[in-house]
Amino acid sequence: MGAGIEGETVVVLSGIMVHRGLLPFFPAAMVAAAGSFVADQLFFLLGRSFRERPFVRRMQHRPTFTKAMAAFNKHPTLFVFAFRFLYGLRTVSPIAIGTTRLSCMKFLAINAVAAVVWGLVFVTLGYCFGNAIERAFGRLHSLAPILAIALVVVAVGAILLYNRRRSLADDRDSQIEQPAPLA
Repeated sequence: MGAGIEGETVVVLSGIMVHRGLLPFFPAAMVAAAGSFVADQLFFLLGRSFRERPFVRRMQHRPTFTKAMAAFNKHPTLFVFAFRFLYGLRTVSPIAIGTTRLSCMKFLAINAVAAVVWGLVFVTLGYCFGNAIERAFGRLHSLAPILAIALVVVAVGAILLYNRRRSLADDRDSQIEQPAPLA
């Protein structure tokens, strides 16, 4: 489930668990592949089944959707295989592909192979770099209180900025919608 929702982070962590001897390598890679495969199939079917619905229509106006479609149109098979490795295109790509004429069976076959490769690659990265990742997080552990305070400050600032922009937009909209006085 984590591989389908969060992706690489969870799978690299499972690779670290393999490195520490807590999980066996191939089952961890295959479970990661299965999570990725299922999530991408669901997103593809969402695009295929709801391409005329407002949710998918709104997505079609996003820059990432446009990038995904441009890449798909240039190299359809390669893009279906590679989108999960491309930062920023992971979730939107299967939805975009679902709006095309690509057959469900072709997507399923390419998606299955790509998911297995993806699972193997990211579990291997976690396995191979497990010691370095653990050392890096060990150093961060000593900075945890400072990082937590900084995170809270950034989150509060972002919320305040969002609310300020929202209230300015609401004020602007309410000024525009004022009815003309009756004579």
